[in-house]
Amino acid sequence: MKNTQHLRRYGFTAIVVLVATGLTLWKVKDWLTNPWTRDGQVRANVIQITPRVSGPIVALPIEDNQEVAKGDLLFQIDPRTFQTSLNQARANVDNTIVELTTLARQVAVSRASVVQAKSVIQQKRSALVAAQTQLADDKKNFERGEALIASGSITQKDFDDDKTNYGISISNVDEAKAELLEAEKQLVEDEASLQEAIARLGAPGDQNAQLRAARSAVRDAELNLEFANVVAPVDGYVTILNLRLGSQTVANQPALALVDKNSFWIDAYIRETWIRRIQPGDKAVVTLMSHSDQPLDGTVDSLGWGIFQQTGSTGQDLLPNVEATFEWIRLAQRIPVKVTLDEVPESIVLRLGSTASVLIRTDQRN
Repeated sequence: MKNTQHLRRYGFTAIVVLVATGLTLWKVKDWLTNPWTRDGQVRANVIQITPRVSGPIVALPIEDNQEVAKGDLLFQIDPRTFQTSLNQARANVDNTIVELTTLARQVAVSRASVVQAKSVIQQKRSALVAAQTQLADDKKNFERGEALIASGSITQKDFDDDKTNYGISISNVDEAKAELLEAEKQLVEDEASLQEAIARLGAPGDQNAQLRAARSAVRDAELNLEFANVVAPVDGYVTILNLRLGSQTVANQPALALVDKNSFWIDAYIRETWIRRIQPGDKAVVTLMSHSDQPLDGTVDSLGWGIFQQTGSTGQDLLPNVEATFEWIRLAQRIPVKVTLDEVPESIVLRLGSTASVLIRTDQRN
């Protein structure tokens, strides 16, 4: 009876030992098959909130570490200066429209002057032709009178009249030429004035450069007024809030940081000896140090292509920075592997920089 009890006891102990040994071997095999690391960090996109305009802060409805939604007001820069600029830009548009209307009238007047000058030229040319015709007739009469006066066929008075008329016709032709030349000169001046007026007016309608520039200034002023309200570009968490009411913001200078709520991932720093066994799409198990009892499922998104080179990098005085190492010890470098989380329970709050352990399940690859 006692021997039977001893056999049972030893048999049960042997079974326990075998099961424990099997589990240990299975766990060892699992760790050897699936790359893992305790050197993981929670990462996220951090957006530097940078105002587009400068000015004092007049509204600050947020607090440090507060959660905000996309579009929520973070802070407001004094809008009065930008409103004044907008009013001035709008007034400039009105003045530009008035100026363009005046220039358009000047163009119309100049065109009318050109038409009038061309009409005068036609009149002067007609007058010159008439004067030249009359001159030809008077010249014939004068030349005929010279022949007749020598033979005594006409009186001296008739000859004197022909001579006088001939002289008057010459004067009339010269005067007509001078008037035509003056009319042509006036046409050149009127056409130059027309071109100048057209150049000042510019393109018609909405294509006019002056009008487009004035409207562009209005749009620029509108944008500056909009930029006075700095809003959250994404859902996230406010951090490093050092602003106060009355603080002077400077355009294009970061004012605060915003952690993108929907951009969290895990950077797992895996030994380089295991990297070749990992592929994008591999399943992963992530255990946060702050929630060690709640492993999270993840997926390998990508593998890093390089890390910073310490030995050989430029140090002080631009000399190579070489660290002393033990020649018989070769330390495996750590390559970052980006792991995205499939789902995060509401009970877990991810915080940037938190520590995590990561196991890559290469044995579950399809």
